[in-house]
Amino acid sequence: MSAAEPLGTVTVGPGVAFDQVSLTLGRTLILDHVSFNIRPGSVHALVGPNGGGKSSLIKTLLGQMPHQGRLCLSWPAEPGLIGYVPQALEFDRGLPMTVDDFMAAMCQRLPAFMGLSRKVAPAIGDALERVGMQDKRKRRMGALSGGERQRVLLAQGLIPSPQLLVLDEPMSALDEAGAQVFERLLADWRQSGVTVVWIEHDLAAVKRLAERVTGLNRRVLFDGPPEHTLSPDRLLSLFSTHPTVQGSAHS
Repeated sequence: MSAAEPLGTVTVGPGVAFDQVSLTLGRTLILDHVSFNIRPGSVHALVGPNGGGKSSLIKTLLGQMPHQGRLCLSWPAEPGLIGYVPQALEFDRGLPMTVDDFMAAMCQRLPAFMGLSRKVAPAIGDALERVGMQDKRKRRMGALSGGERQRVLLAQGLIPSPQLLVLDEPMSALDEAGAQVFERLLADWRQSGVTVVWIEHDLAAVKRLAERVTGLNRRVLFDGPPEHTLSPDRLLSLFSTHPTVQGSAHS
């Protein structure tokens, strides 16, 4: 048990090892021999500039991108479920799709136009309650604010309960109340032993909430506890156009 792990927590999420992972699209080098480890049951943040390869890295983790090198998931028991919450939801806002319709489309096999199945309806209700959207289930998705749509995306990431959860800038559109909802969810996942891989631009939130952080700008510039890694000189190097690799911080 790590020092940051709550007493009594049983880890259900996997450890993740990136070993010399590289990715080239056309003639563009996206990832350059990326190596670092994500501890089982931890909240691990990825930070770095736009275009630095963060989203591409998690797409390799989700099996959506070809890559060179080795990527290994070490599950504590049988392989579990992987959840994914994208950065934004692209859809026609004129569609007469309610929150319930969206959740049905994302979380059940029964066609959404047939309504919520009795099998998943309780889970959907619980997920929407956890993100504070229970009272807006009949609202059209196109009528929601950006922060409210982000909450719905978080809710769909809860069904079925994942053991590995990948979050792509989940706080980007959230207001203060939504950010508090996200922090509560993060605490729940940590307590449940879920492994969380979290791309985030809000460095203050990362410093407060992540157990470990990796700085990525095509390659790993630092990796360690946020209180050790998020120093001004490291961040300056991370967000510069031509980064200089600094020594990794290890706990």
